[in-house]
Amino acid sequence: MRVNSLAFRLIAGASIWSAIALVVAGLILTSLYRDTVERAFDERLSVYLKTLVGNLATQSPGQLGDPGNLGEQRFELIYSGWYWQIRQVNGPVLLASRSLSTDTLDLANATSRSSIDGVEQATMVGPDKQQLRVLQRTITFDVDHRYDVLVAGNASELQEDIADFRTSVALTLAVFGIGLVASTAFQIRWGLRPLDQVRRALAALRSGKEQSFEGPFPAEIEPLAKELNALMHSNQQIIERARTHVGNLAHALKTPLSVITNEARSDDGKLAAKVGEQAELMRMQINHHLDRARIAARSQVIGAVTEVEPVLLRLVRAMRRIHEDRGLEVSLHATPEARFRGEQQDLEEMVGNLVDNACKWAAARVAIEVSVIPAAEDMDGSLIIRVDDDGPGLTEAERLEATRRGKRLDESKPGSGLGLSIVTDLVALYDGAFELDRSPLGGLRAEVRLPAA
Repeated sequence: MRVNSLAFRLIAGASIWSAIALVVAGLILTSLYRDTVERAFDERLSVYLKTLVGNLATQSPGQLGDPGNLGEQRFELIYSGWYWQIRQVNGPVLLASRSLSTDTLDLANATSRSSIDGVEQATMVGPDKQQLRVLQRTITFDVDHRYDVLVAGNASELQEDIADFRTSVALTLAVFGIGLVASTAFQIRWGLRPLDQVRRALAALRSGKEQSFEGPFPAEIEPLAKELNALMHSNQQIIERARTHVGNLAHALKTPLSVITNEARSDDGKLAAKVGEQAELMRMQINHHLDRARIAARSQVIGAVTEVEPVLLRLVRAMRRIHEDRGLEVSLHATPEARFRGEQQDLEEMVGNLVDNACKWAAARVAIEVSVIPAAEDMDGSLIIRVDDDGPGLTEAERLEATRRGKRLDESKPGSGLGLSIVTDLVALYDGAFELDRSPLGGLRAEVRLPAA
């Protein structure tokens, strides 16, 4: 999944929001649990305090007796963290639980202290370094008999209980969060799956496997498919009209030029020769530019795909017949699955010009090689066509000059000089590349790189 994909953005957004929500929920749950547990702990201490006060109320103020363990055995265990004591106000400790041993508790050493309805609440460090929660109440029997009644509980147990709960909540919410993110990712991927279907449909359309944008698609994408099909139909009509106009223009210009050429040939004067020469040049340029317009219209047709090997086999057979008297060897090595993403006429014109040029200059051999670079290695994939000959070849400067429109390096061979220029224009219209280099056979190598289907 790429970082700039819609799925990544949606999943990342959902994950961040889920993490924040779960952390806040965990904090709230832990806080609520802490309040509940502390309240229950304080109520438990309050019960012990009331029991102790009630026990004192049944005794004579001047002769207090040991109230016992108040129903909690830990009051009997030394330094258990559970203590009670009775102190005379501003005086000595009169009675204490056995768990305190010889120690005493004094709220003057409390780390925090508050009072609610006559009962003081405090936290302090106990005799065995325990963290204690303390409740204390002052009981007055008469002026001479006023007592501070204190009950303390081990708050460390409370903190351990809260820590265990916090751990349980964290693990539970973490598992829930992972499940939530996983389900969100599945929903997003499942919801965006039609976009993959759209991508495959467009790829099939561009490669020529399909002639229209075919579904089925979800209701939200169906209007897009209809509009795209309508757009392609309209584009095809525009291209067909352009081809018709190009053809009409060609016929409209060629007829007057033919008349001028014929009239010039019927006269032997210098003027007639000059007119004939310029008319022939005009005809060549008109053909060239009309071909470029026709090619430009065809190269933008979506879905045009051409099998390469059958086209080149026909071309090789034709060249062998044409140059049969020279005993020229024309060989072809083509990948069977090679397909050109374009129209057959354009492929025939490009390769035909290259092979024809190679056959004209070859001494005895012309080799054609076709290979394909897969899409995984070269973006959308490339079709490589190499034409080698064993002729005299060209220097580096001559190779640069060879593709110039109308430029001929040798007048001894027939032709207009526009062949390589037409190849250059065609390759450029298909966003390809055309290069001339030294051939392993000793002559010239012409290499074109075109889009593969």
